[in-house]
Amino acid sequence: MAEKIVVPRNFRLLEELEKGEKGLEGDGSISYGLASPDDILMTHWIGTIIGPAQTKHDGRIYNVKITCGPDYPDKPPQVKFVSRINLGNIINVSNGEVTNLSILKNWQRHFTIETVLKELQREMSSPAHKNLAQPPEGSNY
Repeated sequence: MAEKIVVPRNFRLLEELEKGEKGLEGDGSISYGLASPDDILMTHWIGTIIGPAQTKHDGRIYNVKITCGPDYPDKPPQVKFVSRINLGNIINVSNGEVTNLSILKNWQRHFTIETVLKELQREMSSPAHKNLAQPPEGSNY
């Protein structure tokens, strides 16, 4: 029986950083990187999501803070919108913290920062959220 190799946190985050810096596959509507190049522990990240077409989010640019704690990727990152957004019960409307995203509740080690951002973008397109009234563009928490 083959042993499963567990990639240490910092190697995993270096891989994610490299992928984020090189650019993600797809339409370029999601990006991410370290919030500060001096963050040697790779804890604080910033993500950007461009709102999906044919929704109330269309063309809007949303910034998200992502915190990868010492137990990442075994435990999910903390995710908080900087840009104000209405995603129903998925976020705390008072501070932008993502509190009810299924991928974070059912976290698996192979999920990544990119996985989280794609899931948030998918939620923006979902029937439950795509037509919700949104705060004024450019407003922040």
